[in-house]
Amino acid sequence: MTPRSWLFVPADAPAKIAKAQNAGADAVILDLEDSVALARKEEARTIAATTLAQARGKAALWVRINPLGSGLALADLAAVMRAGPAGIVLPKAESAADVVTLAHYLDALEATSNLPPGQTGILPIATETPASLFNLGTYAQASARLTGLTWGAEDLPAAIGATASRNPDGSLNDLCRLARSLCLAGAASANVPAIETVYPAFRDEAGLRHYAAAARREGFCAMLAIHPAQVPIINEVMTPSPAELAYAARVVELFAANPGAGVVALDGKMLDLPHLKQAYKMLARNSEE
Repeated sequence: MTPRSWLFVPADAPAKIAKAQNAGADAVILDLEDSVALARKEEARTIAATTLAQARGKAALWVRINPLGSGLALADLAAVMRAGPAGIVLPKAESAADVVTLAHYLDALEATSNLPPGQTGILPIATETPASLFNLGTYAQASARLTGLTWGAEDLPAAIGATASRNPDGSLNDLCRLARSLCLAGAASANVPAIETVYPAFRDEAGLRHYAAAARREGFCAMLAIHPAQVPIINEVMTPSPAELAYAARVVELFAANPGAGVVALDGKMLDLPHLKQAYKMLARNSEE
């Protein structure tokens, strides 16, 4: 199953971790990067490893390590891999080459930890540096461990000197809209899910619903969360409704009844092969869940 909701939680906060595991998220990301101060990194690694070893609930447990170039990533991996996380979230990824490097580390650590080879997924946050925007098309050649692509709306503006990622009306600025679109295209090129970034106003339920619904219409099939209260809305929005599934099934049945047809009519609308492809994707995703 591809997670619909990915909930971040600081890896040095056991109470928050316990709450996150019971929030209903499909995946919980134990964060060793931005939410953990440098002086608490080692303690956070220990807590993360213990949490993984004593996993509770249905959520898949992932770990966001520090960037590969930070000098902290290998220590992060050494601490948590023995407990077998579902996957590693890779921040500041600049291209598929970073995924390949991480995959090599995971190959070795799985072997030394007696874990099944290849079981640990990789989710890059693929738009956090200026250089990364020019490399979103490279992920089609990345490791088989690649689980999806997601993007970030905070580090990139900071890296270029922008004062904010959003305009006064709350909409994303041009640079972030570009990064978001390239993430969608890069994920499609690599044939992996595109995962929408966080909605920072965690108390704004109406805004979150609107943002998540727009993301799903545009091709994202999952979303990052920063607060447990966001999870139910994300799960609801990212799950196809019975009406949507029924319509997709009708599209497939209609094309099956008209083999060789490039265009068919349904409910007063002309449908062609891209509509059939969309219907297959929706039904396939639902069967995973």
